[in-house]
Formats: sequence, structure tokens, C-alpha cells
Amino acid sequence: MPRMQPKSPSWQTRESKPMPARIQPATESAGIADQLQRAFYGSAWHGPAAMEILEDVDAITAAAKPIENVHSIWELLLHVAVWDGAALTRLAGSKCQPTGDANFPRVTRPTEAAWRKAVSDAKRTHDKLVRTVSGLSDERLRDRVPGKRYNFYHMLHGITQHEVYHAGQMAILKKAVMR
Repeated sequence: MPRMQPKSPSWQTRESKPMPARIQPATESAGIADQLQRAFYGSAWHGPAAMEILEDVDAITAAAKPIENVHSIWELLLHVAVWDGAALTRLAGSKCQPTGDANFPRVTRPTEAAWRKAVSDAKRTHDKLVRTVSGLSDERLRDRVPGKRYNFYHMLHGITQHEVYHAGQMAILKKAVMR
């Protein structure tokens, strides 16, 4: 039976497409940028990426908390965007450690317009991170992150893992709300 390709969301626009699996990136930075892109937009080995999971999610579903003491899909998306932004700040040479409400921003206006803006803002921040990482030299990956005991190579792989982890949470929450 032929394998069906997932449908691309109509609202999704990518500034750069992930590389086909058969092409090995020329640099480590390009490889990390590719993995960041796959974790967020799709064509990932693990399954649906964050934006694929959010394809048919509306504001009500995104703001719902079907499991007690668990963040909503919306809060998780904001959190992912916070950490993409933190990575950009660190790459620019500044210390950054989001905590409290800065780490997990609260949803104050759960409207469709606010949800679309949250998705758009998250995509914009993510795309900027991918562009920035794509332009890094592999030597820069060995530099220490300001205020941390690890380097940018470790941090950027961690950001990718972080996005996959929270995409999985979003998928479970979506199933819990939409059942």
C-alpha cells in the first residue's frame, strides 16, 4: 500500500523547507537548523511536529485544560516560543534564563485572533532562530553559552529536544480535548 504524505496546513508558511532525509547537511550548524525546522514544522522522523499537531486546533481547544495541573496547548506553544527567544538572546551574547510567568506565559485573552497571533509570533521567533543557526560557523557551536557551563552545540540540540517533548504534550492534550 502506498504511503500517504501528510497534508500541509493551509495557514503554514515556511521560510525554508527541511532538507530531504537523504541529503546530509554540509555543516553541523546546517544540520541543527534542519532538525529545529523538522521538530517545529514537519518531516520529522519521530512523527507530527508542533505545527502539524496545531493544524486544526482552535482557540477553545488551545486554551483548554483537560488534565488538572497541566499547561494548556496554548501555554506550551508560548513556552516553546519563549525558549526559542532565549536561545536567540544567548546567541547574541547575553545571559537569559526565563523563570515564572516569563517561562510559561499565561493566556489572558483566549480569542481566535489572539490564538492566531500566538501561532504567528511563535513561527516568527522560530524562523529567526533557524535562520540564525543556519548562519553560525561550526566553531561558534563550541563557544560557551553566556552564564552557563555548556556550549551552543549542547543548547541548540536541547532546544530541538525541548520542542519535540512539548509537541508530544500538545498531541496528548489535543486528543484529550477533542475526544
